[in-house]
Amino acid sequence: MIRSIRKYWPSRDQHQQVWSLAWPLMLSNITVPMLGLVDTAVIGHLPESYHLGAVAVGSMIFSIVYWSFGFLRMGTTGMTAQAFGDENGELNRQLLAQSMILAFVIGSLLLLFQQPIIQIALQLMDAEPIVDAEAQLYSEIRILGAPAVLCNYAILGWFVGNQNTRVPLLLLLVTNIMNMILDIIAVYGLGMHADGVAAATVCSEYFALGLGLYLIRRQLRKVPGELETACLNRLKDYRDLIVVNRYLFVRTLLLLGSLAFFTAQGAKQGTDILSANAVLLNFLILIANCLDGFAHATEALSGKHIGARRMEAFYQSITSALLWSLGTAGLLTLTFFLFGGLIVDLLTDIEQVRTIAREYLVWIVILPLIGVWSFLLDGIFVGTTQFRAMQNTMIFTMFVVFLPLWWATQSLGNHGLWLSLMSVFVARALSGGYVYWKICKHQRWINP
Repeated sequence: MIRSIRKYWPSRDQHQQVWSLAWPLMLSNITVPMLGLVDTAVIGHLPESYHLGAVAVGSMIFSIVYWSFGFLRMGTTGMTAQAFGDENGELNRQLLAQSMILAFVIGSLLLLFQQPIIQIALQLMDAEPIVDAEAQLYSEIRILGAPAVLCNYAILGWFVGNQNTRVPLLLLLVTNIMNMILDIIAVYGLGMHADGVAAATVCSEYFALGLGLYLIRRQLRKVPGELETACLNRLKDYRDLIVVNRYLFVRTLLLLGSLAFFTAQGAKQGTDILSANAVLLNFLILIANCLDGFAHATEALSGKHIGARRMEAFYQSITSALLWSLGTAGLLTLTFFLFGGLIVDLLTDIEQVRTIAREYLVWIVILPLIGVWSFLLDGIFVGTTQFRAMQNTMIFTMFVVFLPLWWATQSLGNHGLWLSLMSVFVARALSGGYVYWKICKHQRWINP
C-alpha cells in the first residue's frame, strides 16, 4: 500500500506542471464571473430591482443556450490533448478546423431560430411581466453573438489541449476587461439598462474571436504537419467529434437545466428572491471557475499522458491537481465566510436584496468543499475522453437526486431550493467517483 502511494505521489516537477497550467486558467476563468459581478454591480445600483432581475433571467438563458454547446470546448480539449501527447500534428490541425466549422454552423442556426428559442426560454423562466419584457430585449441583443461565442469555445479548447494556457488567459482577460468598461459606458454614460449590458457583451465576444484567430496563426507554427482539407468536406470525417460531443451535449444540457430550474423556481418566489439568488449565483460561478482552473489543467495533462501511454505520470498529475484543488477550496470557503456579506453589500444598494442574500450566504460558504470533487472528476473524464460516463452520471444526478429532492423540500422555500442545488455537486462527485474507481480497477483508460 505504502509502495503504491509513493509510486503515484507527485514529484516537484509534477506540481510545477499542474500549477503552470492551472494559474493562467484560474485567472482567465475568474474574469468570467468577475464580468458577471460587474454586470450585477452596475445594474444593482439602479433604484429598481427589476433591472437586476432581467439581467439575471437573460444571463441564465444564455448560460443554458451557449453552454449547451460547451462540448465544443471540452471535446476539443480532450481529443487535442491526446493528439498532442501522441505527437500527431495532422490530427491536431484537423480537430481545430473541424471544431471551428461545427461551432460556426451551430451559431448560425441559433441566429436563424432565435425567436422561438427566446420565446420558449422566457416562458420557462416564468418571471414577472416587467422583468420578462426587459429580459426579452436583453436576449434579442445577446443572441447576435452566438457564432463568435461558440467559435471562441473551440479556440479555447484547442489551446488548452496543446498545453498552452497563457493564450486563454490573454483572450479572456483582455475581452472581459473590455466588456466591463463597455458596461459602465452603456449604463452610466448612455443611460441604457439591460440592453446596454447585452450590447457590451456582444461587442466583446466578436473582439475575442478576432484576437483568437490572430493567436491561432502564431500557435500553428509550432504544430507539425499539414491540414488535409479534404477531411473538412466529408461528413464521415466528423464522426468521432460528433459522437464525443453528443454525450457532452446531453451532460451539459442537464447540468445547465438544473441551474435554469433553480433560477425559474426562485423567480416564482418573487423578484427580490430572484435578485438575491442572482447575486449569490455570481459567487457560485466564481467558485466554479476558480476550481475549474485545476480541472482544466487535469484535462490537458491527463489527455497528454494517456496519448503518450504514460500511466504513472497520469496518476501523479491527478494526485497533484487534487491537492491543489483542496487547498484552493478551503481558501474560498474561508474567504466567503469572512467577507461574503461585505461583497454582497458592494454588489447592490437594494436593502431587501441584501438581507435575503445574506440569509442564504451559508450555501455559498460550504459550496467549495462540496463541489471540488465533481470539478476535478470532470477534468479527468474530459482529458481521457470518458464522455459517456459524464453523461450517465449527470442523468443519475438530475433525475434520481436533484428533482426528487427539490420536490421533497418545497416546504423549505428558498433554503430547499439551495439544498437541491447542492445535491447536484454531491451526486456528481459520488457517481463520478464510483466510475473513476471502476475504470482504475480494470485499467480501461486507454481505448483499444
